[in-house]
Amino acid sequence: MLNNSETLATSAILLIAIAVLVWGFNRARPYGKIGILSWLQSVVLMAPWLLFFTLFAAGIYLNLVGVLILLVASTAMYIYLGRRLRAEGQDVILRQQANERLKEQQQTSVEETSNQETTPESKPPIPEQDLQTIKGIFGIDTFFSTETIPYQDGAIFKGNLRGDPETVYNELSNNLKEALGEKYRLFLVESPENKPVVVVLPSTNDPQPSTMGQNILAVILMVATAVSSVAAFSFLLGFDIFSNLERWNEALPFAFALWMILGAHELGHRLIARRYGIRLSLPFFIPSLQIGTFGGITRIESLLPSRTILFELAFAGPAAGGVVSLLMLVIGLILSQPGSLFQVPTEFFQGSILVGSLAKVVLGSQLEESVVDVHPLTVIGWLGLVINALNLMPAGQLDGGRIVQAIYGRKTTRITTVVTLVVLGIVAIINPSNPIPLYWGILILFLQRSLERPSLNELTEPDDARAGLALLALFLMLATLIPLSPALAGKLGIGL
Repeated sequence: MLNNSETLATSAILLIAIAVLVWGFNRARPYGKIGILSWLQSVVLMAPWLLFFTLFAAGIYLNLVGVLILLVASTAMYIYLGRRLRAEGQDVILRQQANERLKEQQQTSVEETSNQETTPESKPPIPEQDLQTIKGIFGIDTFFSTETIPYQDGAIFKGNLRGDPETVYNELSNNLKEALGEKYRLFLVESPENKPVVVVLPSTNDPQPSTMGQNILAVILMVATAVSSVAAFSFLLGFDIFSNLERWNEALPFAFALWMILGAHELGHRLIARRYGIRLSLPFFIPSLQIGTFGGITRIESLLPSRTILFELAFAGPAAGGVVSLLMLVIGLILSQPGSLFQVPTEFFQGSILVGSLAKVVLGSQLEESVVDVHPLTVIGWLGLVINALNLMPAGQLDGGRIVQAIYGRKTTRITTVVTLVVLGIVAIINPSNPIPLYWGILILFLQRSLERPSLNELTEPDDARAGLALLALFLMLATLIPLSPALAGKLGIGL
């Protein structure tokens, strides 16, 4: 039986899940059939994991075949709904949004036009001839400019958006490029007053490539991470690599498997970057003697055209690394048997809801022993999941922060960054024996707390299917990092 605190926690989680589903449904309902189909895609995407963990918490364990059936059925339904959604035509949503904005803005257009005629404008630091050319790209059917304000080395143009943001952005940016070439960049963003504005900045403000010093630092960190990975696995094998250098080859295969996960993560980022012509810096890997590495930090060295591309770029790395890690974990669990190379205490599997639940599905009653023999891939897969989950925390320029910024905007990302730092601080105080939360809190605070640059088109949101993928990624991040409570672990037969 669950005690009162566990019952309260379970009820709270259930209420939060219901609230998220209701919120998503209410958000999708105004868009009619297309909105409902998009919402159903998100539900179908998350349903197998939610059902699996709900049954698991209730003491009902699905075997591996059952889990695979759930995932296959979910994928098939997701593809089917996607085809229905495309058949309905997503441009209906865009037209509806444009019409709603147009109705609101037409009510104030006359007043703003009169203000434009009577209010003197400050001169931005753009040559007068270029400024007049830029003003000429606007139109009554795209963006009706009413006020020009100096901003950095360019200007902000306030006014009324007269169409779908993506269509308007494409037309304005093409007009600017035809008129002035690559001299300026045009951003379509939201002002602090929650109104669309156009920002034009010189292309000299574009992100700059990494310097030679930064590239050298990235290479040094890469070498240090290779050493720390070998050292971490040498400790798992029962010896200190720094005192037994001649045994380095014993730990190397395991470190190489971990590098495969890191490589998959980075390859995911770079395949999307190459697809859209985005320039990325070398990865700045973070060495760790506890788990080998905390992953890498990769700077985006190009302006991103849209929030959709920001999402795909941020999501691709953890998705690729997470899939490889999960495959290694499951294969390792299947291959685990008495006499396997690593012997780990069963408390090992209490450190993660995801790892513990999958281990229970595969290993069953073996987890009731004090020590379990596991295949090395089990440990490597678990470490890979942790590394990808740490990078999915919704803060700053971490992959998770970029995903939240892409889906929910910059204001929400600022809030989640602060919340993440507070939670890491609390965990570090409650559990001082685990240094990882403190390390990551310091890393985010000093290196990663700033948000990613706004996209050129900041107004067009990614679709609900990508929002569903974002929720799934954040859900699996929590399931990886949150441990099982001792009482629940005991109820499930994980540990003595």
